[in-house]
Amino acid sequence: MKKENLKKIQRKLEWLTGRWWFILVFVLLGFILPPYASKGYEYSETGKVIQYILGNSLLHDVSSLYPIFKILPVLLIISIFFFRNRVTRLFSIYAGITYILFAFLQGIGITEEYGLGIITGDIIMLLIVAAFWFWEAKMGKNDFTPKKFSIWNYWPLPFAFLAFWFPLNLETIKPDFNPIYLFTNLAGLTFCMMTPVYLAILILYYPKVNIPTLRITALSGISIGFWNMVVNFLIKPDILWWNGVLHLPLVFISIYAFILSFRKPQLVDAKYLI
Repeated sequence: MKKENLKKIQRKLEWLTGRWWFILVFVLLGFILPPYASKGYEYSETGKVIQYILGNSLLHDVSSLYPIFKILPVLLIISIFFFRNRVTRLFSIYAGITYILFAFLQGIGITEEYGLGIITGDIIMLLIVAAFWFWEAKMGKNDFTPKKFSIWNYWPLPFAFLAFWFPLNLETIKPDFNPIYLFTNLAGLTFCMMTPVYLAILILYYPKVNIPTLRITALSGISIGFWNMVVNFLIKPDILWWNGVLHLPLVFISIYAFILSFRKPQLVDAKYLI
């Protein structure tokens, strides 16, 4: 595809992702599309079905992959600071692949009560996010060259680190700051823990990033993060409060990134708006 055609698509994506009706439809994906269960269920059980699927998702069957997807992002992020734009496309491709994995590993589960379960809305949403990251790999808008950073570029980093660490004992659902979790737990294969990491990197190098990719990733974080707040702090706060705390980076960083993506064009280098 010609470079000029790619630029036209880029401009259309920036316009499209900024329309209120697109934002509304994207967010409503998780509300409108009901989960699928092979054994069937009553509409009033929707929330319960989703929780059962998440609790019995395919993610729990691939524990041997956890260390790989903890080490790879660390190496990739370190390489950004050494190799800069030579790894920008690799970073985007890795993010796109992981969003596909998030979609299917977390969105599909097998339970005794409901059989095969699929969280349809979440899967479609995350596949869209993956497509935007692959689009950025094609466009190469992200620019990881050194620049003078504002303090506002840095604040998400420690929160993203906390999310990536995910210091939670999965058996007791209580705080557990074991440093081994930085390399062994399931966080590297979860949407809620990796999205703050990806957004923190984009915020660090903002405004020289792909705005539609930043925006759609942040929007998915807000949407899914909202449901996590409801479940962790309103439905089961006595059990899941710490899990809720560890999901706050997803919510706060996503909201900030989403707002950031709407800064006035004159505040952004024109090179990254075409």
